[in-house]
This record gives sequence, structure tokens and C-alpha cells, in this order.
Amino acid sequence: MDLCRQPLWQEQSLGTPLPCSAEGISVSLPLWRHVIGYEEKDPEVIGKFRSGYPRFCVPPVISAVFRLAIGECASQGESALVFPSMGAALRCVDFMQKRGHIAQARSWKQNLGVCVFPESGQDCARRFWRFTGEILSARQAQQLLCPESKQAVEQISATEAIARIQGRLAQWSGQAAEDVFLFPSGMAAHYALHRALVQMNPGRKTLQVEFPYVDSLKQQQEFGSGAHFIHGPETGAEFEALLRQESLAAVFSEVPSNPLLRTADWQQLKTIRDRLAPELPLVIDDTVGTLLHVDAMRVADAVTTSLSKAFSGRGDVLAGSVILNRQSPHHARLQQLLRQDPVAELWGGDAIALENNSRDFEARVQRMSRSAVEIAAFLAEHPKVEQVWHPSLQVSAGYEYLRRNPGGYGGLISFELKDSSRSSPLFYDAVRLCKGPSLGTEFSLLCPYVLLAHYDELAWAESCGVPRNLLRLSVGLEGSDDLIGRLAEALG
Repeated sequence: MDLCRQPLWQEQSLGTPLPCSAEGISVSLPLWRHVIGYEEKDPEVIGKFRSGYPRFCVPPVISAVFRLAIGECASQGESALVFPSMGAALRCVDFMQKRGHIAQARSWKQNLGVCVFPESGQDCARRFWRFTGEILSARQAQQLLCPESKQAVEQISATEAIARIQGRLAQWSGQAAEDVFLFPSGMAAHYALHRALVQMNPGRKTLQVEFPYVDSLKQQQEFGSGAHFIHGPETGAEFEALLRQESLAAVFSEVPSNPLLRTADWQQLKTIRDRLAPELPLVIDDTVGTLLHVDAMRVADAVTTSLSKAFSGRGDVLAGSVILNRQSPHHARLQQLLRQDPVAELWGGDAIALENNSRDFEARVQRMSRSAVEIAAFLAEHPKVEQVWHPSLQVSAGYEYLRRNPGGYGGLISFELKDSSRSSPLFYDAVRLCKGPSLGTEFSLLCPYVLLAHYDELAWAESCGVPRNLLRLSVGLEGSDDLIGRLAEALG
């Protein structure tokens, strides 16, 4: 189905994978009440799910693998999760044991790892699954359940696919292919780098600058020695004060941030870092901006990216990357740690799909960015819109400092409607677009991001300047005129 021309936006699409395949990593939430029902675990909503964002809602094919592993590895009263490597399963065991749960790891089929635990530990194990992103993919699960089946005739090998992906990322980032590391999700990439940095600087907290994607901060809070969090107009002063008080393991941030699409003043922050703590590593996630629009290597020692988003563009494969900056004083040590760590690497079948998907990455991203500029301007001028967030609208010294020449502003827009508690549900239900989590797909995706990401902490999010009824639009390839027409229709 062409989701650009035939979006799934009406009530009957609830629970349908986006895109409409077993590998779709998003799920249709067409009505506002479906979003609330999902967050409140309403069985009438959850019961219709045939997919879900894999770290939050395990797809049916992966659930089938879990049941198989429970039958073969667990005893009565026990449950289990399957991980793409024994190293990931051992890390899950460690995570659970530190929180008072009994758990053990077992090697299983095709070099997979299984974490076995009493059923009472299910929530704890699923927190590890969610926060680390070291998860089994739908493709790998299908191959495990039906090893004799082939989804398609592969044109290249997994080894060649991985090499091509590394080559593309190296070329666009200006680094070497040997400094590109691939993982089964963006969070897994973030987790591997965080793990390496904490090992380099044990006992120190990390720092998150600007309001980030929800689990980027939670991962830092759950692992290592915890995290500080600063955001807003006084970031520079707060950063300097913190560096004078204690030593940090690393600084993490996004360019631009998700969902407020802000960028810290990195010229200022780097100057402060160089003066007070020159050995402090800086890490930037460029998932939203993409490496085509921003050159995070201007300040970062390492860059993380969720390749599931714009790099893939199809919404049917999870993957992530860490790219090391060869000019960084930490380059050799980080490269060594990432090579030695028993990480969960990107599975070959997913690499083949990702290589194919990413062949038109540059053309897609440029078109999405151009459309987003026009759509953001339309929304900013509309009388029913309270506020719009997009790097093309807010003057940002930080973003401009990292923006390539030429470079755009990305395909993600956030906005809040006037009288949002009343108007947002009406608008959301009416708009003829696919509605669900994720971003960067070739078809546009709308979601009430804060409700999905921060439902249990809405007051905290609002205290950080993030409105609870904020809407986030990932601009696809439909064209700006088409999308503006659909938005205008729903605003009416």
C-alpha cells in the first residue's frame, strides 16, 4: 500500500503496522482516544495491535520466539526474553540482579542469548529491553521460526551490505569506515557508547543537554552512575557551574532535540569544555537533523544515529550507528572498547534491508527538508496554531554552527494548537495522515508525542517547557502542497 497516497487515518486502521508488513516498526493510532487507551493499557485498544514500536510493544513474531524460548529454556513459573547476543542477555541478568531479581543467561539457537527469570521479574526485564534497545528484530525472529523460508532472493551478502552501509555513513560524515559501528537499534548504539564512556570514566555521572528523546535520558539515569540534566536559555552558565563542581563521564545531546527541535549553543559549550575540562567527551545524536544537514563532528567525539528513521526511510527495519571522530583524543580508546565489547550487532538480514532502503537516502532527506520549511511557515501563520517548533523558524546559533553548507533543517516539525485540550483531539482525528510513533519515513507520520512518550510524567514535561498536547509531524514525500492541503482541511 502506498501510504503517501492512501494513508491509514481512520478508526478501522487501529493496530495496523506502519508500513503494512510484519516488519513495520510503527503502529496506527488513528484517533486521540486510541492514544489514551494505549497508554492506559485499555484491552479494547491493545487487543487490536498487530504491531508496535518494538522496544515498547513486542510484535507477534517476536512474542512467538519468546514462547518458544520459554518452552525450551524456562521452568514452571519462569519467563524469558531472547536477545540478539549472549552479551546482551548477560547484561540483562546483571541489570535484574542489581534490582533484586533472580535471573540467569543461557545460550540458545543461532548464537542468541536468553535471559530466564521468575514471572515476577517480567516488568524489570522489559525495562532493560526498552532502555537498551538490544533487541531481537522481526526479520531475525521470522528466520528463526521458519529457517527454510526466504522472503526474497538476496542480491548481496550480509557482509557486503554492512560494508556498503559503513561506507555511506563514513563518506557523509567525513570519517573512516572502520570507525562506523552498527547496532540493532539507535538505543543499542547509544547504550554501547554510554557503556564505553562509563568504563573510561568510572564513578562519574553523565550530562544530558537540552530536553531529549525520552529514553536517551532514562538510559543514562538507569545505567552507570546516573545523570545530570540541563536545558533552556541558561545552559552555558549551568554547564560551567557543573564543570567547576565535579568531573563528568560524558556530555550527551541531540541536534536538533526531540521534540522541541532546539540545539544548544555548541560553540559556547565547546569553549567552556575546552577551558575547564578538555578531556570531557562530547556525544551528539544527529537522528533528527541527519548527517546530511548537520556536521556534528565539528564538536563531537562520537555521533550516534537511529538508522531506523530517515536513513532507512521505509519504517521496516531497526538499526543504529556510532561513528567515531578520528580527530578526537578519545578515538583510539573508544574504538578499542567498541571492538572488544560483546555488543549486539546488526543482524545480517536487517543489514541487507537497510542497505537497500538507504540507497535513496540523500534525495529523500533533501526533499523532506524542503517541504518541512514550507509546512512550518504555513503552520506558523495559521490563526489556530499557538506555536511551531522547527529549526528554520527559531534563530539558533547552535544549529547554524553545525549546519552544513549547503544544509537544510530536517523533516520534523512540532506544533501546538490554540485551546489545545479541546482542539487537538478534533484536529488529530480529522487529519488524513498516518498517525503513530516514529519519524523519518517516506510517508508522513503524525503523533501526540508528549502523550506517547511522557504520559506518566506530563507535569514534569510541562515544567521543562514541553506542552502535553504538542503534536509532532514527520514530513514525508507527499509534497508540501498536498500536506498543507490536508493540514488546512483538518484545522478547519
